[in-house]
Amino acid sequence: MASMLTINQVSRRSGVAASALRYYEERGLIVSERAGSGHRRYQRAVLRRVAFIVFAQRVGLSLDEIRAELDKLPTDHVPKGDDWARLSESWTERIDERIAEMERLKRGLTECISCGCLSLETCALTNPADRASRSGPGPRYWVGSRG
Repeated sequence: MASMLTINQVSRRSGVAASALRYYEERGLIVSERAGSGHRRYQRAVLRRVAFIVFAQRVGLSLDEIRAELDKLPTDHVPKGDDWARLSESWTERIDERIAEMERLKRGLTECISCGCLSLETCALTNPADRASRSGPGPRYWVGSRG
């Protein structure tokens, strides 16, 4: 078991709380083996999976989506760089969308925040005749719909 890592070692190396690691295991994202004492022991390769989970969450994937992605990894060998690259190929569009959303939010900070934010009927500057309401409820200008 010398090549195995304890949950505390994985937590320290990954920067992810032990409670989160237990939760990831419960959700089927990572796997541990149990020592004779019942303590969790992880293969060193789990550090890559945890790093992937953290990155994928920052991209905006849910844990269910992350599990579906991780299920695509090969089971006949420890995943290599090419395996990980294949998983992240499809994220370019999603990342671009998130960047565009952040840029819209940044621009919105400098605009009159009340204009169109909640489809206000009285705003003549950026929401004349309550155009935003045709796009639906809520902050239409902030979520990318300009009516």
